[in-house]
Amino acid sequence: MRFASRRKSSATGTPVRPHEENGMSKIGFIGLGTMGAPMAAHLVKAGHALYVHSSKPLPADLQSGATPCASFADVARQAEFIITMVPDTPQVEAVLFGKDGVAEGLSPGKIVIDMSSISPMATKAFAEKIRALGCDYLDAPVSGGEVGAKAASLTIMVGGEQAAFDKALPLLQLMGKNITLVGGNGDGQTTKVANQIIVALNIQAVAEALVFAAKAGADPARVRQALMGGFAASRILEVHGERMIRRTFDPGFRIELHQKDLNLALAGAKELGVALPNTATALEMFNACAAHGGQAWDHSALIRALEILANFEIGSAN
Repeated sequence: MRFASRRKSSATGTPVRPHEENGMSKIGFIGLGTMGAPMAAHLVKAGHALYVHSSKPLPADLQSGATPCASFADVARQAEFIITMVPDTPQVEAVLFGKDGVAEGLSPGKIVIDMSSISPMATKAFAEKIRALGCDYLDAPVSGGEVGAKAASLTIMVGGEQAAFDKALPLLQLMGKNITLVGGNGDGQTTKVANQIIVALNIQAVAEALVFAAKAGADPARVRQALMGGFAASRILEVHGERMIRRTFDPGFRIELHQKDLNLALAGAKELGVALPNTATALEMFNACAAHGGQAWDHSALIRALEILANFEIGSAN
C-alpha cells in the first residue's frame, strides 16, 4: 500500500493519525450527481470516512456511510482529501473560492482533487490559488460515463505533482482502472478535452455510417454487427451504435455536457491558433439536437441531427 510511505513520517516526529494507520482516509466529496454518487459510494464501501455537502437528499447507498456538513468549507475542514465532481468551470470556482467555499476550510498539507471536466486554463489558475494555501491540487477528469462510474472502471487523467498523485492514487484506484499522471496542473484537463474530441468525432462517424447504410436499405443492426468484426470496430460502435439502433437515448452522458467540452476545445484551439474543423462540425450537430429539445439526451443521440438532415430515421429491424 502506498500509505505505508506516509507512516514512515512518524520517525521524523510527525504524528500519524489513526485513520492513516489502518489505511483509511478522511475524504470530502462535493458533487453527488450521476457520476459523483457512485464514485463516492466506492470510497465508502472501501471503508473511508466521507464528508459531504449537498442541497439534495443523499443517495440511498451513501445515507449510512457519509457525514453531512454545513458547507463546502466545513467539508474541507473535516477531510484531508477534497474531491469535487461538478458540471463546469463556474461551479468548480464557486465550490472552491465562493462564500463558505473549500478554500476557507483548507489547512496546509491537504489535497484538492477536481474530477470535473473544465477549462485547462482556469484549472491552472485554481491550482495556483490552492498551492498558495499550502495545499496540493490535482486535476483528475474522468472518462467512462455512468457505466464506468458504477463499475469503478473510469479512465482518470491527472495533472499535478508526483508526490500528491502518489498519495491520492489509492483513492483513485477505487474509482478507476486506467489512471495516468499526464503532467502538471492543467494537463489532465487538456487530456480530457482531447478525449472528448475523439469521442464526439467517433459518435459522428458511427451515426453517419448507420444513416447511410439504413437509407440505402440495409439493416443497420446487421451492418453494425458486421463492422464490429473489422477495422472499423470501436467502443463507440459497440455501445453507442446499439443505442442509436435501439433508440435508447436516456443519458449516460448528456449532450449539453459534450457541448460544454467541445466549446472548451474550440476556445483552446482559438487561443493556440489551431484549426479543429471536424470538432466544430460535431458541435453543430450537438447544437442542432439541443435546438430540438435534446440537451439532456445521451450524446449518442447526435444521430438525430443527421436524421433530421436526411429526413429519415434509421429505426431497428429487431
